[in-house]
Formats: sequence, C-alpha cells, structure tokens
Amino acid sequence: MTIPTITLNNGVDIPQLGFGVFQVPNDETAAAVSAALAAGYRSIDTAAIYGNEAGVGRALAASGIPRDELFITTKLWNSDQGFASTIAAYEASLAALGLEYVDLYLIHWPAPANDRYVDSWRAMETLLADGRVRAIGVSNFAPEHLERLARHSTTVPAVNQVELHPRLSQTAVRAHNAANGIATEAWSPLAQGGLLADPTILDIAARANRSPAQVILRWHLQQGRIVIPKSVTPGRIAENLAVFDFDLSPADLMLIDGLNAGSRIGPDPVEFNG
Repeated sequence: MTIPTITLNNGVDIPQLGFGVFQVPNDETAAAVSAALAAGYRSIDTAAIYGNEAGVGRALAASGIPRDELFITTKLWNSDQGFASTIAAYEASLAALGLEYVDLYLIHWPAPANDRYVDSWRAMETLLADGRVRAIGVSNFAPEHLERLARHSTTVPAVNQVELHPRLSQTAVRAHNAANGIATEAWSPLAQGGLLADPTILDIAARANRSPAQVILRWHLQQGRIVIPKSVTPGRIAENLAVFDFDLSPADLMLIDGLNAGSRIGPDPVEFNG
C-alpha cells in the first residue's frame, strides 16, 4: 500500500495518514507501533509529555525499516519552552527515541501565559538550520499565536496540529493555515471514538459499506488534512489504514461538515498553559 503524501512548505513530504500514540502507556507502545508498521504505516506521532518515546524507539529499532522510509514526529512540552531548554528537550527526545534526527518537531502548545513560545521557535529554527530536524511546526496554535510568530521570525511553521473532527471543524484555524502555507494536521480525528455511533456517520458508513471510523478518516483526507488516528487493537490499526480505495460524495462530505458544534475534547489553546 502506498500512502499519499503532502508536501510541506519547505519541500519535505509527510504521509497524509500516520499513527498516533497519545495515551498509550510506554510498556504497550512498542507493540502498538510494531503492529502499525506491520500494517503499513510509516509516520509515527509521539510527544515528550506522552512518556512513550522510548517505546516508539524500540519498535522502530526492531522493525528493520530503513530510517529514510519513516517519518517521526515528536513535540516540545510547555515546561521545556525557552531557547536553551528547547535544545536540551530535543536532545532528550532524540535519546529516548534512539534516533539521530526527527522529521518533524512541534511546539506542543503555545502556553501563552508562559510567554516563551517565540524563544522556543528561535531554537527550533536553529535546529532546522543545523539540519538536525527536517521540518518544524506547532500544535494547538490559534491564528493569534501564528501571527505573533510571523512578527518575530521568517520561518513559517510547516504544520499546525490541532484538535479537529466533525464536531470541531476549526474553520478559522484551517483558513489561516491555508492562507499562510501551513499544513493542517488533525489530532483526535475520530473525537476519541465519540462520533462512531453518530446517526449521520452510521448512515453514511452503511451506504459506503465502510466502518464509521473509515468514513470520518476519509472526510479528513478528502479535505486535504493530515490525520493521526490512534488504536492499540491490531484489527482497528489496519482498518484505519484501509481508506484510500473509496471516496465520499460531495453531499456526504457536507452532511459530515454539518455536524460541527464547536465542541472540544481537549483544552482551549488560548487559555491552556499546562
């Protein structure tokens, strides 16, 4: 299976569908990532705060897959923001992962009250300039946070990873990202399973002869987003990848768009400081 890629604003290609490990315990992570790699995933998304970078690293090392065929993302936690501490946190993540570089490094949250994300961004620009990371980006940034970065730097984030699912369509964030050449990546693309019994999704899934999860992932993909669904069940891990051989109709896409209620699962990034 060939997973489509999206070319980021610095020319780096990222698989459009990857595997997330949020809330997967470290001692279960290696098995989950190994199952994902065996199913055909090549993009793995983790973060320092997840506490499972070492488990990801064990699975990568055991896989035998050449490093240049993998795309690994990790993230800087809020308490590590600041120029020097960002560099140190990156080194710690590399050591935990057992890698010489990561493909994408993200500021996990803006944490605006801490007022350190601009300094962290400068550190990430240094890592990028030194060739220690292939692309840099942000996570959970609102337009106001992105605009502040733009006033203080010349490097546009390659990615903005945000909570995004049919009940939280993030229209303003997506529009700002698109206008500035920033790829939108959806975390919690299935609303942590909260939409799998929605009547609209169930109806579309029945007509498409697909699972509700496959329908939601297809909605994301057809609208051009990067998605990183999570599961620890091998069958569901494989099922979530089997979404490239069908299309939803424009009418079905509009029905799913109509589920938007502005409902968050996670915190509001304008207020969250972690």
